[in-house]
Amino acid sequence: SQLSRLAQPRVGPTLVPWGGRGACPRRPGGGSRPARRTEPPVFQYIVVEKKGAKQNVGVIQLNRHKALNALCDGLINELNQALDSFEKDPHVGAIVITGSEKAFAAGADIKEMQNRTFQECYGGNFLAHWNRVSTVRKPVIAAVNGYALGGGCELAMMCDIIYAGEKAQFGQPEILLGTIPGAGGTQRLTRAVGKSLAMEMVLTGDRISAQEAKEAGLVSKIYPVEKLLDEAISCGEKIAGNSKLVTAMAKEAVNAAFEMTLAEGNKMEKRLFHATFATVSIDAVLRAVCP
Repeated sequence: SQLSRLAQPRVGPTLVPWGGRGACPRRPGGGSRPARRTEPPVFQYIVVEKKGAKQNVGVIQLNRHKALNALCDGLINELNQALDSFEKDPHVGAIVITGSEKAFAAGADIKEMQNRTFQECYGGNFLAHWNRVSTVRKPVIAAVNGYALGGGCELAMMCDIIYAGEKAQFGQPEILLGTIPGAGGTQRLTRAVGKSLAMEMVLTGDRISAQEAKEAGLVSKIYPVEKLLDEAISCGEKIAGNSKLVTAMAKEAVNAAFEMTLAEGNKMEKRLFHATFATVSIDAVLRAVCP
């Protein structure tokens, strides 16, 4: 079909950029999976662990490897549940989201999307629940190996820091399917890499390499594939070692730079800066800065 033809990449191994294979199986009769009462929760589409010497970094691994971690509703719901759990955990100071060596996430699951009508999408606010990552108050690090395409690229950009493996690829190929990014791709990509490159990627569906992404400002650091997750966890440990309250303030201030004018942002920063003096003594601050 035309949809299947467009979903194939133009280079590299056979791949459906927006998912397609290995769609989430539907329960007989429809409806959502009943809530489990066991602790910790048993997930089908993700693997959740605590890592680091102090077990203070929450790690969420997308676990639909045969489908290149295509983002189906079941996976997103489980991801949100894990994020909620880590958000409430007082021992967790940072969160890492990762995939497999072949794919961070190759996009949204197209089988769940292809038969939706405008009325269903608009009336049901389709994809609204994808935004949970961007509302987490604790820092979130994306450890991206392999493909981060479509919704996968958007998921990575919702995170606060992106580390990439040497073979990572980023792209927004939705135009090849006759649609556009719907989970923040046109907005976050433009803010990260600038209008020209973002426009080129969105209008052509072309991908960029990890090195190109770093040069454009989308990626913070690049590591060998086998070291990527450990380095992301190490970064999470550094962050988790700081005051959780002040870390949340710092994250809020940096994010505000994308939403406010310079004058408004400076005013907000000053207020948050003043508020930090209510959390620790000035002597403790000076000892940390000038040991």
